[in-house]
Amino acid sequence: MYRILAAHQEVRERRNQLRHSVYQKPELLAQAPNQVWSWDITKLLGPAKWTYFYLYVIIDIFSRRIVGWCVADRESATLFLALFKQAVATHPAPAGQLTLHRSHASQSHRAAARRSRRQPIPQPAAYLER
Repeated sequence: MYRILAAHQEVRERRNQLRHSVYQKPELLAQAPNQVWSWDITKLLGPAKWTYFYLYVIIDIFSRRIVGWCVADRESATLFLALFKQAVATHPAPAGQLTLHRSHASQSHRAAARRSRRQPIPQPAAYLER
């Protein structure tokens, strides 16, 4: 029976299978400092149970230099925006040259994405990765 069905291209998976698009990792190349920055938020245990601190870090991927960091008691887009503005003021880059990359792997970013459905995260358009 299956030979006859296969001859007429009638043999297939009967269950509905999800088709996931192929994800291509971004290839970010920097030939000089202040071309590509990457940032992340790390959750740190606090001194008491159920207390946490959040470490915000911005790193230049060419020189691996930390261009900005701060520790806060909450995760907030406004805190990151202030940190980013401070880093740009401290390490200026020519207009249109800087690419800001965010790691999409961490749990905190997934939580931030869920919250961002309710409230958009403001980021300067001139420095975002496209």
